[in-house]
Amino acid sequence: MINEGSRDIISDKQCAIEVAEFIRTKGVTRCPTACVLPTQASVAAADREALGEYVARRAERRRARVAAHAEQFWNIELLPSVHR
Repeated sequence: MINEGSRDIISDKQCAIEVAEFIRTKGVTRCPTACVLPTQASVAAADREALGEYVARRAERRRARVAAHAEQFWNIELLPSVHR
């Protein structure tokens, strides 16, 4: 591993110490991709539920973003038609 500050190669032991320190200070308890993409592995029910909630929130944000974008271009007022 290369140390960002000095760009020196550090030992495996020092790398393990730095990774452990990062995990301790950042509170990382598992892989951050656990709730990003569906997986083929066996996943705990709580993680499946969290993934489903994440997918629903992401889809809702996408729909809102698309609607807001479309509204910029298609913001027209519909007038009732006049039949004679």
